[in-house]
Amino acid sequence: MTDKRTWIRTAIASVVVSLSVLPALAAQATRYEVGPGRALAAIGDVPWENLNPGDEVLIHWRAEPYREKWVICRRGTAERPIHVRGIPGPDGRLPVIDGRDATTRPALNFWGEERGVIKIGGANRPADTMPAHLVLENLEVRSGRPPFGFEGRRGRTAYAKNAASIFVEKGEAITIRHCILHDSGNGLFVSPLSRNILVQNCHIHSNGIEGSLYEHNSYTQADGIVFEGNLYGPLRSDCRGNNLKDRSAGLIVRYNWIDGGNRALDLVDAAAAPALSSQTAYRETYVYGNVLIKRDGGNNQVVHYGGDSNRPDFYRKGTLHFYNNTVVSHRRRTTTLFRMSTDDESVACYNNVVYAAAGGRWLALMTQQGTLHLHRNWLPTDWRTSHSTFSGTIRGQEHVIAGQTPGFVDFEAEDFRLLPSSPCRRAGRELPPPIRTRFPVVRQYIPHQQTQPRNTVLDLGAFERIDSK
Repeated sequence: MTDKRTWIRTAIASVVVSLSVLPALAAQATRYEVGPGRALAAIGDVPWENLNPGDEVLIHWRAEPYREKWVICRRGTAERPIHVRGIPGPDGRLPVIDGRDATTRPALNFWGEERGVIKIGGANRPADTMPAHLVLENLEVRSGRPPFGFEGRRGRTAYAKNAASIFVEKGEAITIRHCILHDSGNGLFVSPLSRNILVQNCHIHSNGIEGSLYEHNSYTQADGIVFEGNLYGPLRSDCRGNNLKDRSAGLIVRYNWIDGGNRALDLVDAAAAPALSSQTAYRETYVYGNVLIKRDGGNNQVVHYGGDSNRPDFYRKGTLHFYNNTVVSHRRRTTTLFRMSTDDESVACYNNVVYAAAGGRWLALMTQQGTLHLHRNWLPTDWRTSHSTFSGTIRGQEHVIAGQTPGFVDFEAEDFRLLPSSPCRRAGRELPPPIRTRFPVVRQYIPHQQTQPRNTVLDLGAFERIDSK
């Protein structure tokens, strides 16, 4: 009996020890380092097909671009995401991933190779899954477009016109942070099987296809997406696409600097994704704390909200909440702030600064239809309702502050902070409770690709001085 009891105690102790070791074993993760003098010389040496929660891929800067492309089709966890991180070189230069003549690790096999330089989701090897909890940061990804090509599973292959620097075919809880995406058809493309996407502190510029309206700096359609702290620059020369085009449910665009494009924001319908367009979050869009700059050329509209599929039953038919933005037009003639696709779309407009260098008579707030609710906003004297026939509704004109200049620190240098003497200082209206509670203005953009906390004093526009009282 004594021997039996001893054996039982020993067995229990062994089980306890084994169980105590499991978390330590589970917490182990692998770090793969790529670059000069590192364990791996090429990105293709990374076993992308075997990445596990907590793994890190560190891609070190080198003078020559990495001419490689790959798919990520693995799952991290909320506590242990998979990180793919560039390690900057001299002067903070990011490692460059160049799609021109790029090669792919032979162990990978995935469809849609022609759609992106870095692809998330959609693969044969590794086995297809819904990628999750991935972080990509500190990478410069470029040149996924015609006439460039790459070596893929079918040999030499040309990129599609709508290829992207980063193509998210599907994924959830994906963060793309502090990346430079340029010289592709689309800088970023996100497909509607994706959810909970964060695009943060990136520089997205110089994308598009010459003569085409259909490729953009970013083109996204997801169930929940946030753009925060990004610098959007003009598209490539002679490219007619928009800067930020989106068809998502649960869209938030905050604290960005968006310069140029056919339209700065083209927020349209998800007709091809009924599951998105049926959500309550599809009807509420939040755009706040941004700088939107309109240049000569292209469409005269800054923001389009509604739809473009010619299927009005799928249009957004909700409210664009547009507040604490600074909108500046350098156009020499007409500028229109909003285009609503139907009378079922509306804008709630709070605490914005809208300035047209050509003068107020060249600035219209709406095109032909929709409802605009004006609260406290600064507009140039002699602003217009529309440059054409307007059949919609504008309410709240009595709340507008009109003047010749909003009192920027230095308009020519594009320093759109407010002078102490600005009529926009302390002129704002407190946001209504649902917005104030769920989507408050708590940060402001810092040129460039950064944000900082913002005080609670209600200055109009995207900026207030950090030392304002």
